[in-house]
Amino acid sequence: MTTTDPHTLTGAYALHALPDDERAAFERHLAGCADCEREVAEFTATAARLASASGMAARPALREQVLHRITTVRQAPPGPAAVDQARRRVPRLGGPLRWALAACAAAAAAFGGTAVWQYERAQEAHRQTAEAERHADEVAGVLAAPDARTRSAQLAGGTGTLVVSTARGRAVFVASGLAEPPRGKVYELWFADGGRMRPAGLLKPDRASQAVLMRGPVEHASGVGITVEPAGGSPRPTTEPVGLLDIPS
Repeated sequence: MTTTDPHTLTGAYALHALPDDERAAFERHLAGCADCEREVAEFTATAARLASASGMAARPALREQVLHRITTVRQAPPGPAAVDQARRRVPRLGGPLRWALAACAAAAAAFGGTAVWQYERAQEAHRQTAEAERHADEVAGVLAAPDARTRSAQLAGGTGTLVVSTARGRAVFVASGLAEPPRGKVYELWFADGGRMRPAGLLKPDRASQAVLMRGPVEHASGVGITVEPAGGSPRPTTEPVGLLDIPS
């Protein structure tokens, strides 16, 4: 059980960086702490701004100017007189001050590392969100296509519906009420294509109902199968299908 002060976890929570047990404990704390709720909202907004930040491209002539200066400007090393003068101008630091400056430098380095880590996490969250939105758009495009055709069958304790758009050349598999696969296993989709089974994606094992855009084009596939495979999927079926559906015409 963690003993970390929950008030220090707002940033990590906003970036989805807490382990499951700490996240659950923090959410219980968050329900009754207005200060932490406000900080989480501010961190979340900041992460979103960082994720959408973009750099400004340098002027094309700037590179040539820099390269030209490198060849014409040479920094001479300081002579002995300059070094002695600099030493006289810099006061010797006492013990406490020296340690204070060292602590400040360490804190600045740690803060900089944290900022980079937070930026990278924000970028990853932005990428995952964009990918999820793109997937949802593609699924919706197939389901709403004017030429969409469907075929349904009972399988794995629930219902599987295949939706195919010939114009788009894509298919969506809609699962409803499927039984959870055995621990460490997943349902894998396949296209029956020219006498071979072509991998076409995985269903999320913790969701009884979901819509999956099948991987790859429909092309000349005659049907779709679903099998139970090890987590991560298999390059070819290792079990008998729990369901088979013909491609709707």
